[in-house]
Amino acid sequence: MRARAALRIVIQFAVFQLAWLACVLGAAHGQVVAGVACVGVVVGLHLALSDARATECALIAMAVILGLGWDTAMIAFGVVSYASPGAFPVLAPLWILSLWALFATLLCSPLSWLHGRPFLAAAFGAVGGPLSYLAAVRLGAGSFADQRSALLTLAVGWAALTPVLTESAHWMLGRCSQAYGDRQIRLT
Repeated sequence: MRARAALRIVIQFAVFQLAWLACVLGAAHGQVVAGVACVGVVVGLHLALSDARATECALIAMAVILGLGWDTAMIAFGVVSYASPGAFPVLAPLWILSLWALFATLLCSPLSWLHGRPFLAAAFGAVGGPLSYLAAVRLGAGSFADQRSALLTLAVGWAALTPVLTESAHWMLGRCSQAYGDRQIRLT
């Protein structure tokens, strides 16, 4: 049973990465709808397979709201400029918000090893968040005004945001664990 749970997590991460890539490349090449649709399919499939849809939806909504605030601030302060900004260029674009929804699909199971470990979650966010933005910029989905200060700002922000999301998932874990049951892996 543990091998099946591990396989499920590997598949979730692989599908996450493919959807992330499709969304970023879509934004970089002016094909936002295709990228967002790809993420929508993955998020929809995730919810369809979940036994705790309400909890998962709440986490997705929370992530999107946090992402809207965070990435809108990054635009306002000139830290990052996004390709394909959409109809409201002062706000975080739709494709970025879809990436926040996609990230939220990892909170209950694949990233459950961060639950109850806010300092580890902060370190994970401080590294993973900026690397994700850097990869998107290198793929043409945005640009930094000053790369060094942008990466530092993103590291600080993601060091705060990641524990908020993982601890929220931890708080809702009772519902999440019903969805994953004994398939959930906790790396302790």
